[in-house]
Amino acid sequence: MKTLIIKLGAAGDVVRTTTLLNVLKGEVHWLTSDSNIVLLKGALKVSDCIPFSKKNDLRNRFYDLIINLEDTLEVAMLLKEIKFGELFGAYLNKTDKLTYTEYSKEWFDLSLISVYGKEKADQLKFENRNTYQEMIFKGLGYQFAGEKYFIPEPTDSGLEGDIAIAAQSGTVWPMKNWAFYDELKIKLMAKGYKVNFLPQRNTLLEHIGDIRNHRYLISGDTLPMHIALGSGVKCITIFICTSPWEIYDYGVQRKIVSPYLKEYFYKRTFDPKATASISLSEVYEAALKEFGK
Repeated sequence: MKTLIIKLGAAGDVVRTTTLLNVLKGEVHWLTSDSNIVLLKGALKVSDCIPFSKKNDLRNRFYDLIINLEDTLEVAMLLKEIKFGELFGAYLNKTDKLTYTEYSKEWFDLSLISVYGKEKADQLKFENRNTYQEMIFKGLGYQFAGEKYFIPEPTDSGLEGDIAIAAQSGTVWPMKNWAFYDELKIKLMAKGYKVNFLPQRNTLLEHIGDIRNHRYLISGDTLPMHIALGSGVKCITIFICTSPWEIYDYGVQRKIVSPYLKEYFYKRTFDPKATASISLSEVYEAALKEFGK
């Protein structure tokens, strides 16, 4: 059995997809973005990590199974030049329209290429109560049973403490940036915790090291959250505009969900009301309760 997984990014999505490595049989190759190659280095099941810049190396290769979790035209066009037995995920149909295989519909029905259109897809996503892993595993014929992420070994970053705070969520989802991280840090430090904001790092391995050098993490639905989940680091996660139900908590996560989640669900615009929709006191009190002293 020879399988190709196609999951380019975001980095957190690559990390949570590594759960498949626990169940797939035979040899596994993985096509991912150049920046995410480091996340797969050292994964015993992955015998070949192909950076997207070298995607042409895949032309005319044969795979028994391709798992394509990308919904882009560029990747779908690449599939036409790879030989395979079975496909799970997105592809171009006979009229060159992006669609997806029947067994992958539980996930892709909620996606940008949903046969129902974006508005209905977002509604289905909001109503969905299955985790990402449950949906993907089921479509591939497996039952998700809490299989762990693969997280590569970090480099020593030199930053350590009790609580790490990941305050930045990037530009794609501006409403993930909760408004009160600065005030939260001050209040937690007053309680005697050593609290650090996670800095920008040159490498993802340093970033992983930063998180593992703390006992706890407070963040939004971001890559640091996935690293914490995969590393057994207890975490509080703030959900303002994305699905809390798709995230499997591995017994270490407390989710705090905005009361306005439905209003802002999967919107990539910015509204300051959203970032302030969860109070400082709610997160602070949850931290004291979850983390203790």
